[in-house]
Amino acid sequence: MAARQVVLDTETTGLNAGLGDRVIEIGCIELLSRRVTERHFHQYVNPERPIEEGALKVHGLTDEFLADKPKFPEVAAEFLDYVRGAELVIHNAAFDVEFLDAELSRAGLGRLADHVAGVVDTLALARELHPGKRNSLDALCERYAVDNAHRTLHGALLDARLLAEVFLAMTRGQDSLMMELDAPAQLAAAGKIDASRLVVLRATDEERRAHEAYLDGMEKEAGGKIVWRRGTDPV
Repeated sequence: MAARQVVLDTETTGLNAGLGDRVIEIGCIELLSRRVTERHFHQYVNPERPIEEGALKVHGLTDEFLADKPKFPEVAAEFLDYVRGAELVIHNAAFDVEFLDAELSRAGLGRLADHVAGVVDTLALARELHPGKRNSLDALCERYAVDNAHRTLHGALLDARLLAEVFLAMTRGQDSLMMELDAPAQLAAAGKIDASRLVVLRATDEERRAHEAYLDGMEKEAGGKIVWRRGTDPV
């Protein structure tokens, strides 16, 4: 996993880049070593064409609002400087990549893949983790307890912020947790720390009681003894 990732979202005039629909908003959130930074990229873009009624209902961005915004070639260099070399994290990546590829091609700047390290599609990842379930951004926010109550309309920067939180929650068990757990043992094996001097913190009586109460609830739900208590007596 790349040390620098950029969570990206766009809003567009419609759904079909091949028929000339254009990007009207780009929002990006930076992740450095799985931590959200304060460095973000946000830009409205004049699409030089009308916005379709269906798209307007989704994001609320009007032709009048975008009329005085810069055209894509005017912001392309700043955008590429921001994403260059990063791994992009995008929900339903094929959609956004197709639109950005079309914009970059018109500007004579190649394709998005020419400028970034790669793309992670969180929709594909969510479908692997939760097959058969709804995996829209709203559904994932609900599943991972990410507060999206303020999201009444889609917005590229807001959606990128929500997706960043969802992505970190979805992938927490895959790498960062194991890295944190493995680090002391790896460092000790390398002779960089003295394992004999590590402090072991025992659970308090209150923590042990809370743990047993949690296991009681699991057994009640399971309708029998759970694996953590097989062959042992509760404390």
